[in-house]
Amino acid sequence: MDPEPVEVSCAEQMVLTALPGLPLVRPGDDLGALVCDGLERAGVTPRSGRDVVVVTSKVLSRAEGCFVDLSTVEVSAQARALAARTEKDPQLVELILRESAAVSRTAPNVLIVRHRLGFVSANAGVDQSNSQPPEAPEGSGPWALVLPKDPDASAAAIRQRVRERFDADIGVVITDSHGRPFRLGTVGTAIGVSGLPALWDQRGDHDLHGRTLEVTVTALADQVAAAADLVAGQGGEGRAVVHVGGLRFQPVDDRSAALLRPTEQDLYA
Repeated sequence: MDPEPVEVSCAEQMVLTALPGLPLVRPGDDLGALVCDGLERAGVTPRSGRDVVVVTSKVLSRAEGCFVDLSTVEVSAQARALAARTEKDPQLVELILRESAAVSRTAPNVLIVRHRLGFVSANAGVDQSNSQPPEAPEGSGPWALVLPKDPDASAAAIRQRVRERFDADIGVVITDSHGRPFRLGTVGTAIGVSGLPALWDQRGDHDLHGRTLEVTVTALADQVAAAADLVAGQGGEGRAVVHVGGLRFQPVDDRSAALLRPTEQDLYA
């Protein structure tokens, strides 16, 4: 399906700022309110169609209580077989399967799956770093975090919070770190979108020499996610929310599914 045409233009300058003072998020915390408080502490006045807030999936999972005590996970025969093939913990493999719609590739220490949200990724986004819940019972664990149930809806809720506080219609992107076929390393990837166009269709525009662009469709939400990832970090930085200023876009009610390649066109899954 072709993306709907929307008004977007390249930014001449972008400013990315990690929002200061965000506490260690606990289950039940109002993440939208925490984002708004962080914008105020940073001295940022959000602007409609100019600003984007990028939120890591991990902090959203914490707020939504997506913790799993792996010691409580019952292992299926399929998980045991895959664990032997991938040399992974059977209970971790079982949790990955529960979060997945299909298995794509396996190898020692590699388990690539199609996540229930539709994208293909390693380990279904199940993460064991910084994943212990507050006040975890003594002797419990090891712990893991699964991805939020509906990142698009969570992005829309944060967007609405910002609209109510600042009277501004901004973009919100929920990110996770994904690897890529044929390339080493991970990049920030959008798994939830609201307000910002997920795709920017530039077909029909012209290059410097007047040639019509025929195939240029930019994954705008992914590009914003990757840029913010450089500021948020991957370890103990504690910078889970990043403000991106300087874009120009028409606010839309888009969803991250627009970024997914249709299964019949997916040569890598």
